[in-house]
Amino acid sequence: MRAIPTWVDKVHDRDKVEQCIWDLAFRPDGSQLIAAAGNRVLVYDTNDGTLVQPLKGHKDTVYCVAYAKDGKRFASGSADKSVIIWTSKLEGILKYTHNDPIQCVSYNPVTHQLASCTSSDFGMWSPEQKSVNKHKVGIKITCCSWTNDGQYLALGLYNGCVSIRNKNGEEKVKIERPGGAISPIWSLEWNPSKDEPSDILTVADWSQKLSFYQLSGKQVGKDRNLGYDPCCVSYFSRGEYLVCGGADKQVSLYTKEGVKLGVVGEQQSWVWTCRVRPDQNFVAIGCQDGTIAYYQLIFSTVHGLYKDRYAYRENMTDVIVQHLLTEQKVKIKCRDLVKKIAIYKHRLAVQLPEKIIIYELYSDDSSDMHYRVKEKIGKKFECNLLVVTSNNIILCQERRLQCLSFQGIKEKEWVMESLIRYIKVIGGPPAREGLLVGLKNGQVMKIFVDNPFPILLLKQNTSIRCLDMSSSRNKLAVVDENNTCLVYDVNTKELLFQEPNANSVAWNTQEEEMLCFSGGGVLNIKAGNFPVHQQKMQGFVVGYCGSKIFCLHVYSMTAIDVPQSAPMYQYLEKKLYKDAYRIGCLGVTDLDWQHLAHEALEGLDFETAKKAFIRIRDLRYLELIYSIEDRIKRGEGDDQQFLADVYAHQGKFHEAAKLYKRSGNESKAMNMYTDLRMFEYAKDYVGSGDPKDQRHLITKQAEWAKNINEPKAAAEMYLSAGENTKAIEIIGDHGWLEMLIDVARRLDKAEREPLARCAHYFKQLEHWAYAAETYAKMGDTKALVTLHVDTRHWDEAFALVERHPEFKDDVYVAYAQWLAENDRFEEAQKAFHRAGREQDAVKVLEQLTHNAVRENRFNDAGYYYWMLSMQCLEIAGDPAHSEEKVEMLEKFRKFQKLAEMYYAYHSIQRYTDEPFTSHLPEALFNICRFLLHAMQEDKEIPPGISKVATLHALAKQSRTLGGYKLARYAFEKLQSLKVPTRFQESIDLGSITIRSKPFHDSEDLLPMCYRCSTTNPLLNNQGNHCINCRQPFVHSFSSFEVLPLVEFVLEDGISDEEALQLLDQEPSSKKVKDKWKENKMRGDIQSMRFDDDTDDLENDDPFTSRLMSFEQGGSDFTPVVVNRSVLQAINRTEVFIKRWSKPLKYQYYRSLLPDVSIVMCDSCWQLFHLDDYELLVLQKGYCPFCRKATDE
Repeated sequence: MRAIPTWVDKVHDRDKVEQCIWDLAFRPDGSQLIAAAGNRVLVYDTNDGTLVQPLKGHKDTVYCVAYAKDGKRFASGSADKSVIIWTSKLEGILKYTHNDPIQCVSYNPVTHQLASCTSSDFGMWSPEQKSVNKHKVGIKITCCSWTNDGQYLALGLYNGCVSIRNKNGEEKVKIERPGGAISPIWSLEWNPSKDEPSDILTVADWSQKLSFYQLSGKQVGKDRNLGYDPCCVSYFSRGEYLVCGGADKQVSLYTKEGVKLGVVGEQQSWVWTCRVRPDQNFVAIGCQDGTIAYYQLIFSTVHGLYKDRYAYRENMTDVIVQHLLTEQKVKIKCRDLVKKIAIYKHRLAVQLPEKIIIYELYSDDSSDMHYRVKEKIGKKFECNLLVVTSNNIILCQERRLQCLSFQGIKEKEWVMESLIRYIKVIGGPPAREGLLVGLKNGQVMKIFVDNPFPILLLKQNTSIRCLDMSSSRNKLAVVDENNTCLVYDVNTKELLFQEPNANSVAWNTQEEEMLCFSGGGVLNIKAGNFPVHQQKMQGFVVGYCGSKIFCLHVYSMTAIDVPQSAPMYQYLEKKLYKDAYRIGCLGVTDLDWQHLAHEALEGLDFETAKKAFIRIRDLRYLELIYSIEDRIKRGEGDDQQFLADVYAHQGKFHEAAKLYKRSGNESKAMNMYTDLRMFEYAKDYVGSGDPKDQRHLITKQAEWAKNINEPKAAAEMYLSAGENTKAIEIIGDHGWLEMLIDVARRLDKAEREPLARCAHYFKQLEHWAYAAETYAKMGDTKALVTLHVDTRHWDEAFALVERHPEFKDDVYVAYAQWLAENDRFEEAQKAFHRAGREQDAVKVLEQLTHNAVRENRFNDAGYYYWMLSMQCLEIAGDPAHSEEKVEMLEKFRKFQKLAEMYYAYHSIQRYTDEPFTSHLPEALFNICRFLLHAMQEDKEIPPGISKVATLHALAKQSRTLGGYKLARYAFEKLQSLKVPTRFQESIDLGSITIRSKPFHDSEDLLPMCYRCSTTNPLLNNQGNHCINCRQPFVHSFSSFEVLPLVEFVLEDGISDEEALQLLDQEPSSKKVKDKWKENKMRGDIQSMRFDDDTDDLENDDPFTSRLMSFEQGGSDFTPVVVNRSVLQAINRTEVFIKRWSKPLKYQYYRSLLPDVSIVMCDSCWQLFHLDDYELLVLQKGYCPFCRKATDE
């Protein structure tokens, strides 16, 4: 840092008596300086120090002045107890007084409120109010300062305390200094920096200390000893430095932490005030003897550079290390004045006033930016230049070089013949590094750290300003005092070339032949012996690495990306492709790489061209180069042909064609021109009358016609060239039907591919007849079948299948799928069945069943389950599926039962969910009993069937019909189940009201077994059979009443066919008379009696005698077994036979009440009361269970 006096003035009164300068203030724009001198206010022009105007208004000494931040007004305070407000035009506009002399004034930086302080109070004045708010203090106020946000005012008191007040004058914080009353606070100021995390107050007292405090009163850091009584403190605008002056008759520069950096200016008397010009490095000083001095501060650059690492000084005490390529920065706080910096590889040396600190990187990583202290040399050194190597530091003082170890021990010393003007480390092994030294007398010396003898490299007549050596150490660049850049060969000492207008020079560390130098705002780049390339650049060149040039401009170091295009083109002009590529690797644009690649390719330097094309990722040219290299490996060596290929790729077609012809490859020229649609040129290279070439040319011409949107011409050309398929595709794509028919009919049936394309387009154009004609011409029956299937022409497809049964699956499966897609699932199922796709048929039925259950269509669900069961029975009877027989039979029985349950539950669901029902109470009652019996037999209730709804319906119908015990049972069961809300009230009410009913069922409701005449309970926990003989009950599938039927089985050895023959024979004796009689009595009472008139029942009806062939109370069911004689004796009209298909046997039932009309469906084999069945068939037109139509 250097302080340069700009102007000085000495203030006297009329009697030539020196007037003490008590205070100074800058106008915010820095153009004027206000001084308190004697009883006058002086206004100076800061540019040249001329007195603009003295202001008179005070009658006694003016102690203080302050300028408002908006620059509109300033204030002065005097010993005459008054404060005067002046405008920026130097006019007094307001005056107010205190009871004591004014000691200091300060403007609020935000509200422009003025604080004026005296020996006993302080006041607050603002332009918006007329009165001045005054606040008593009782102690002399010596100084004051506002915070940056204008919220708080710090008062320095004569008793050694600091009082921090808010805008209303209330004390918020009080700071008591250790010295107390013997060390008054003489100056204080808040740091103006906005980057600080909190407001920092600097306090200078007459205990000769400089202290720093936060707004809360907490001290920051330790007291700084000044060694003199301070009278004034002033910050720079950004808060990075402050100046302080006082009894030592000088002003010193400090960091914001209080570290002394140097002296601004020495004076002849006490310094009472010093101020820093806003936003500039100028300091104004006011002294006891009336001197006003105005200094400019120049902060010199302290820095060091090695390759891509740049270290420089910041804020005088910090070192910033910057990686110029990655832009990473690291700050090292030294907390003292940094005098010199040197950097080399992983070492960093920093010289402070009393010591030198050597830092090292944590690791050898080139990108590592973490430094740690390696050594400290606790000595004071005087030197002009500082250099660091791996194990040493080099101090340069005028003509002397000293080499010290990191412990501060002097190892070597060199004394030069002249002043050392430049020194640089040029690398080398550790402890053996080489130094390049330039002297004022023009000598360039090379010094090795381990060698006491300097080596003279060369001697020139002019003084050295800058030096650099090429990476191979063979060339030396020198900038002399005449700003000339000279380049020498180190070995021969020959001057290779020289260039004017240079102030600094640097060799490229990655390219031996390239250097750059700067001067006069121009950057010069020189490659080899080629002319210099120039471009504008501000600053000095200090390094050159690859395509980056490191430039120091004022205080900042920047890395400039400079494309190496100009030197690369210089090498290209000489056809030095490899050298050009090497320069390009330093950094050129993609366009430059492309130019280099093409130039090298035309020069047949395939290796360089390949590397250049790889750079720009041009795969097309890379493929060309690889193909040429392969051909060279195979022994081809015709450079003309290779160059022709290159020209063709570059679009130089005529040159390529000439080269092809010259090398005897006319066909390549023809192919090239036909590919380019240049058919006129192509004809020049067609072989003499070769039909193959002619056809090839016509084909290419057709392709071109197609691409230029002349499809008809293209199609005709393809046909003439024999390319029928391509012609057909064009015709078909454009829908030219007549032309397509003509082509199809002209084609031979052996040309299957073109015919197939014709048929395809006929189908696409929906002309099915022509497509069928084409397929017939080809003899492609499968395609014809597929056509009929695709077009849904089922009748034609079925007719084809009759002639060609091998396509049955193709037709029927597609037909079934089409039916399924059109929601004709039942027909689809039959079609699958007809096609032999049993699994698909079953799958369709299962899906239909699932959907019906989910949609509460339980009648449909029952029907589909019945169809599933019959499907399973058919599969079980198929010898081809013998391994699935047992499984299919189990499924048959399961699906039969589910069909019956869903069929029955349909009525319950309609009864519970719909307001009206067509079923009589007795029918609903029987259906509920049937369902509950079925649920008891299965552990799992089928999906969709509600036990709650069934029990609810049973409870209601039982109560209606007098089955109170059963109703009570149903209501009890419902209490243990989760009941829907809609049933809850009805069930709760029914559960209560049923208690008033008898605890038994009406005898009329109890079912009787027709085999053993036992009266059974309404619900049998063991199943739907008699509790005595265990004979299963047979129900009518309309009213679900128990039918008077008893199942019997055939004796072993009797087949179903023989049994049918025996039953159909006329009985040998008189028909056995029915012994059951029905009597109708009065009221609703009916009774049955058995006539005992016959003495020998066995003789009359052998079947009846076998009814009791069971063990009374036994647990096993014993069926009625009949032999041939019994079969002959049974009346055929009384027998019902369920004629199941194989592998099931027939089921035989005999009616014990022939007068009861019973009918059996010959499809599903379910039994009905005749009247009910006929009514249902009349209503629906089919069997209610299996839906077989009456006319089938």
